[in-house]
Amino acid sequence: MPVSRRLRRLVATLVAAIAALLLVALPSVPALAAPGTVSGGRLDWGLKQSFLTYVTGPIAKGSWGLTGGAATVGGNTFRFHSATGTYDPASGALTAAFSGGVTFKGHEANGSYGLDLKLSRFALKAGGSGAGLYADVSSKAKDTGVVTSATQAKLVDLGLDGIDLRSRSGTLTLSNVPTTMTASGAVAFGNFYPAGTPLDPLTVSVDVKAAAAPSPSAPPTTVQATTPPPAATDTPSASPAATRTEFAKGALDWGVRRTFRDYVTGTIAKGDWQLTDGAADGGAFFRWTPAKGSYDPATGELTAAFTGAVRFRGMKTGDAYGLDLSLTNPVVKVTGGKGTLLADVAGKAADGAAQQLPAVPLGTFDAAALKPEGGLLKAAELPLLLTEDGARAFGGLYPAGTAMDPLSFAVALDPAAALPPLPDLGSAPTATPAAAPVSPVPVAVVTGQGSSPWPWIAGGGGVLAAGTAVAVTLLVRRRRTV
Repeated sequence: MPVSRRLRRLVATLVAAIAALLLVALPSVPALAAPGTVSGGRLDWGLKQSFLTYVTGPIAKGSWGLTGGAATVGGNTFRFHSATGTYDPASGALTAAFSGGVTFKGHEANGSYGLDLKLSRFALKAGGSGAGLYADVSSKAKDTGVVTSATQAKLVDLGLDGIDLRSRSGTLTLSNVPTTMTASGAVAFGNFYPAGTPLDPLTVSVDVKAAAAPSPSAPPTTVQATTPPPAATDTPSASPAATRTEFAKGALDWGVRRTFRDYVTGTIAKGDWQLTDGAADGGAFFRWTPAKGSYDPATGELTAAFTGAVRFRGMKTGDAYGLDLSLTNPVVKVTGGKGTLLADVAGKAADGAAQQLPAVPLGTFDAAALKPEGGLLKAAELPLLLTEDGARAFGGLYPAGTAMDPLSFAVALDPAAALPPLPDLGSAPTATPAAAPVSPVPVAVVTGQGSSPWPWIAGGGGVLAAGTAVAVTLLVRRRRTV
């Protein structure tokens, strides 16, 4: 059948032409990305507002505190920082662990607490078997007083049903995620709430980074002989080592006072703060850097002047602020084992009194244990007590002797020494989350860049199928004609 052979060749030629056209017209489809990493981000969660009210209320008469650089957002929401973990864009599996913790104490009797709960090392895990929030837990049962500890206990189930986490990149934000207490979470909370109890929704924002492409093999290195250094001589140094060390690198971390920050941004002052001249936000504290000064290892005397300003504003009426307080260029001084924190104070405090005072001694701390180590003179979370001058600077909000936020600082006696890093709070979300529907149950909202190659594949397959169908139809008609 010579005609059939010609028809078959015609069909084959037509199909090949369509395939070639698809290769030119359709964009290339990237291969599925290799698993990437989570580097930086935050978790915001208030646990359960009724629990916080109970802890600090007239029954438990307790308090809560933050550890490991955790902070508060809007008063009663806790922020945990420096997310690390993994992310698989193909499956959407996400693991993000956070730094910082929170403690709750209440029902004090004879120096002991009937309520004593510690939560730290929060970790969000989402995958094929569901999603949950885990943490290290130490808790005391309210009835028996028995203390139990657990590592990475699952506190709550997360309501991520219907949320597709695949093919995301950049900043991945999950807002208003519903949480439901698990059985292990109920034990962690001392059986205050049974399993299945809804807790406050949470929000998480993490920076997702793609896996690094493999680098090409490095060329072989060539080892060259070097001339040996000249022999050492017994000639003494030209000048003896200086007893006082000058430095030009350092950082001061101080949150002023957590309740003051909450007051400024809360429902009374309804204000904010601004950072200028190099000051930075560390979540639970502000950082002033760089520093310059000197340290005498023989006497322990230290003078370290830091750079930057924090301006607190609130109680706005028209264009004026009833509270407008700036703390600028703080200085740490240590003499005889006693330390003082000073700063320039300007503006109006909570009582409305105007002030413009240089180098006000705001607080004092015990510096007897300060010792250089690893090229740094470093202090971590030293208790700081407000002075009389500091009390006046804050407009009488706190009396002298009030415990302010602890003080941390580091100065580089060796210029090559690295300063402690700031907590990594991640990048700001790339898009504003859409408002969740009004519902008795919170609804999770996900934002972040994502794309899928399947519409192109489906479209290309449709074109190829259509072209093949046309060719087959022509073949059948021609055969019938013959």
